[in-house]
Amino acid sequence: MKKELQNRDYLKTLFAMKERIQQAQHRSYSAVNSEMILAYLDIGKTISSKTKTGWGTSVIKKLSKDLQAEFIGVKGFSERNLRLMRFVYEETEGNAIWQQLVAKLHWGHTVMIFSKIKNKEERLFYLEKTKKEAWSRSMLQEKIKTNIFAQHKNFQNNFDKALTKQEVVKYAMQFKDEYDLSFLNLPDYHSEKQLENAIVSNITKMLGQFGHDFAFMGQQFRLELDDKEYFVDLLFYHRKLKSMIAIELKIDEFKPQYSQQLNWYLHLLDKTVKYPEDNQSIGILLCKTKSKITVEYALEIVNKPIGVATYNYTELPEYIAKNLPNEEQFKQIFSY
Repeated sequence: MKKELQNRDYLKTLFAMKERIQQAQHRSYSAVNSEMILAYLDIGKTISSKTKTGWGTSVIKKLSKDLQAEFIGVKGFSERNLRLMRFVYEETEGNAIWQQLVAKLHWGHTVMIFSKIKNKEERLFYLEKTKKEAWSRSMLQEKIKTNIFAQHKNFQNNFDKALTKQEVVKYAMQFKDEYDLSFLNLPDYHSEKQLENAIVSNITKMLGQFGHDFAFMGQQFRLELDDKEYFVDLLFYHRKLKSMIAIELKIDEFKPQYSQQLNWYLHLLDKTVKYPEDNQSIGILLCKTKSKITVEYALEIVNKPIGVATYNYTELPEYIAKNLPNEEQFKQIFSY
């Protein structure tokens, strides 16, 4: 009698899953796999519930075979994937935000994030970034491998002093502690003007470094007060934060006076440029190098939200570079 009830329960469950998958297949024609991902979560929920009431390994294996037999040519119902459905469901259970994000991502991206990342804040970061930046799976893997979360997490700023608690994480995660500007192809020794012009000339690539929510407002953006002019190196507008982002470029090590100067620019932006519906302006100092303790102390005495990041270039190893012709030698070589 017990075995008969178990068989009846299994068949009922199998039938319900088949119906759910068919429903998802029908709807997925007009949605980017969201319906199928939601079906995966539903299947994961069911398996999670059943395993807590007695289902074992052999039942999941049988379920996999029956689903694959029913949906010939449809990938995703291997025994391993059914276990992953249960795993992802149990990891997102009770978290509506995570489930909404999972529903908008490719299943492979979701599995990679949940398998490799355990920290909740970090998971949310990669879920949101993958959705917003439309990362491929290989790109996501590279981002996790290079730990870009840490680059955002380590970004030095005084946001906790200048912003509300709700805003701090949202703002800080839009910036990194270090930016790779190797695509600018600048010489080792260059001026701030050369750096600024190179960024503007490569503004599309620079926006790729910053993120898709940044909109470029201008170079040497003019501010005026009491017949005096002041110029912000680069000014952006962040659509999500609804804030102007003023970026000051420095080709040397961070100095405390840099943050004071930027603090003044932000004050002028908020007083003379900001619309009433905008949030307060944010300042980013992009320096060649910085002392973390100096930055920490300097940011304690400014009242506007400011962050300090560095930039780097990916250069050839010295032993290779020294054996290559310099610019003058190249001219001589090709002048013949």
